[in-house]
Amino acid sequence: MFQLTQNSDQALVQDKEQKTILIVDDEAVIRDLCMRALHDYHVVEAANGEEALQIFERGGIDAILTDVMMPRVDGLELLKRIKEKEPTMVVIIMTGYADKELILKALKADADDFITKPLNLLQLKSGVDKALVKKALKEEIANLKNLDRLKTNFLSLISHKFRTPITTISLFLQNLAAGVYDPCDETVRQHTGLIYDEACYLGQLVSDLLSFSTVMDSGGALRLEPCDLSSLIPKLVTSSKEWNEKHGVTPQVQVEPSQEVMLDREKFSFALQQVIDNAIKFSKKSGMVRVTLQDEGESNRIVIEDQGIGIARDALPKVFEKFYQVDANRTGQVRGFGLGLFYAREFIRMHGGSIGIESEPEVGTRVTITIPHKGHQDS
Repeated sequence: MFQLTQNSDQALVQDKEQKTILIVDDEAVIRDLCMRALHDYHVVEAANGEEALQIFERGGIDAILTDVMMPRVDGLELLKRIKEKEPTMVVIIMTGYADKELILKALKADADDFITKPLNLLQLKSGVDKALVKKALKEEIANLKNLDRLKTNFLSLISHKFRTPITTISLFLQNLAAGVYDPCDETVRQHTGLIYDEACYLGQLVSDLLSFSTVMDSGGALRLEPCDLSSLIPKLVTSSKEWNEKHGVTPQVQVEPSQEVMLDREKFSFALQQVIDNAIKFSKKSGMVRVTLQDEGESNRIVIEDQGIGIARDALPKVFEKFYQVDANRTGQVRGFGLGLFYAREFIRMHGGSIGIESEPEVGTRVTITIPHKGHQDS
């Protein structure tokens, strides 16, 4: 634990100039004194709680130093609203009242520290430093808990995905070994075909796992290189394994000549392949999957459209969540792990791009990807 605190403290010292402190007090002289004491940080100020909330909602605030007695929205109300929106936000209460009831209310609302007036500027600076270290620890613990939850969910999902085909294959082999089946029976030949399909499905699951593992282990940095989208896109469309299951679906590729883009070829190809595969996988028995590329000057616009089963309106906000899968028929047997679109969005955003989905049940889905000509890594 000491090492973790020490590392967080070192990181805080190195990153002070990037931290933003919001000082909230209706007395201009108090705000000015606080700003001078916290000159190592980027400081913004608000004259009351209402103004502070507006600044906070714009984002970029790392800690808030607030008085209690203020017009409109007081310090305690500000504390409650801030913690409701962002529980790990650091909020330090400044007060000239040593009121036990007030302190209890602030503690109950999860205040991070108290500083009494008249202000001791050294205590003020030290309190902010320590509170930011505390915030870093809170966020690290929250991330660890979230990672543990995701790991548990993923293991549960994998076991569920593997259990059905393994059970089917096992039961067939047990019946075959027990002599239940007549080898010459037509039913046996049909079941053998089904078992072969299940074995192929297991192989595909393993392949998908290895693919996700490779992408996740490649790290956060982009390995940028010149990439010609007008030649890459047709290759990704024709190489999709999903065509094996959709013989009645026709691909249509329309790409305009475009200038080369600096991309991480592996990550971007993975992202685009996930979207293309989904368009084919969720198509009906017949129809068309159209992929177009347009050069729009400062960016490229890629549109993937299908005439498939579509996505319900209430499900659209969830499609980029980890492990979420569109299951229109509620069978619980949708192929895959529900990670494709999550990583597709992550990798596209890393390139400074965007991805959006429009869909209508039983009509089809349209995915639009925008990639700037000058790719970059999201910080």
